[in-house]
Amino acid sequence: MDETALLWSRAQFALTNMFHYIYPPLSIGISLFLVVVTTLYMLTRQPVWLQVARFWIKVFALTFTIGVATGIPMEFQFGTNWADYSRFVGDVFGSALAAEGVFAFFLESGFLALLLFGAGRIPVWLHYLSTILVAAGAHFSAMWIVVANSWMQTPAGFHVVDGPNGARAEVTDFWAMVWNPSSGMRLTHVLMGAWLAGAFFVMSVSAFYLLRRRHEEFARASVKVALPIATIIALGQLLYSGHESARIVAQHQPVKFAAMEGHWEDGTPGDLTVVGWIDEAGGTTHGLQLPGMTSWLLSGDTRAPVPGLSRAVPADRPPLQITFQAYHAMIGIGMSLIALSLLGCVLWMRGALWRTRPVLWCFVFAVFLPMAANELGWIAAEVGRQPWIVQGLMRTAQGVSPQLSGGQVIGSTTLFLVVYLLLFAVFVFVLDRKIRHGPDEPDVSGPIVPLPGRLADAVAGALRHDDGRADA
Repeated sequence: MDETALLWSRAQFALTNMFHYIYPPLSIGISLFLVVVTTLYMLTRQPVWLQVARFWIKVFALTFTIGVATGIPMEFQFGTNWADYSRFVGDVFGSALAAEGVFAFFLESGFLALLLFGAGRIPVWLHYLSTILVAAGAHFSAMWIVVANSWMQTPAGFHVVDGPNGARAEVTDFWAMVWNPSSGMRLTHVLMGAWLAGAFFVMSVSAFYLLRRRHEEFARASVKVALPIATIIALGQLLYSGHESARIVAQHQPVKFAAMEGHWEDGTPGDLTVVGWIDEAGGTTHGLQLPGMTSWLLSGDTRAPVPGLSRAVPADRPPLQITFQAYHAMIGIGMSLIALSLLGCVLWMRGALWRTRPVLWCFVFAVFLPMAANELGWIAAEVGRQPWIVQGLMRTAQGVSPQLSGGQVIGSTTLFLVVYLLLFAVFVFVLDRKIRHGPDEPDVSGPIVPLPGRLADAVAGALRHDDGRADA
């Protein structure tokens, strides 16, 4: 095996995956936002909700397009760089990726065409249904990708058979494979991270308009939907999905959990490191620590034993520092987003949000924080699984293509980097033009079928300006 080929194959997949992972969370988050604002339009018949929906549909289409373009090379790498891995997991991955294509991609892309080109040409109810189906397609896509990746973390519903080209995993129970021990909670955590990214993206653009005193009605309406989404999801990640995900990792991937928490002695109570670093040579973790809190978070008992790194020999431990720091940076960003969301809600309820410029500037730049948290969570999950490419079954070094040379991977990685930088430049250029242009005035011609009476009145009453006039 060419060690250079292994190293650069890992680096290439990390580069392409991390770049790609900027866009699907934004698409998923914006799709949820679109369903909410389109529902508000159907309920209230207020033109601003149609204006909001049509602007963000265009942004959704941009993120979807770049996401598709950057995702395709990742699938080719399974054959070019990771042939032995693909041979081993082909039966598992083939079913999951085929389901993603059939049940998610075509659903999302097909109805997105209706949203983009059918405005004013199709009935409003069909436009509304298309919005829901596009969002469903985006979420189904995430589901099948997370299922495939979760199987690598906690494989289930399979057996290993010997074939003429070596061993391979063969699915014996499709639904056990799909709902393996980590897939449900990992999917929840991934989707919540995507919803948070989409909400802060919306608030960033809207806060920019408010600071520039442009499209203020549009911007306020957008914030009044995105801010509650952000607040609920940020708190939900802390209290539910993040907490439960850590418990599942502790149960099924104890060495990864020990690396994330920096806990060394196996079977002893675990302190919670708020911020710190791992001393690998000394076998200790330094920093600000809360005694027994990791044990308490896992079991409700500060004296309960937790997994430690000492249960694994050094060769079976992941890169400790990067796993530990990525995990803690993700948590730190999550806490910052909770604080900012709650502050925004308090100012909104006091009628001061729209004129508190420092907070609006924070919202403008906070768009990068959920994206960073999503990337850091991926790093903690994938680096923390090492040295396994499939937990307990195949090591990463066993999955690389045997005939691959280091020079080939370095050359292709360089080309990928150039192409991806060009794609990113296109994304920034087009997004900047859309933001500078701003939302178009809504065309409300055509049949509208709102939901009846009291519910519509209640929604309109809840979304008013701070001075009592209708917000939209």
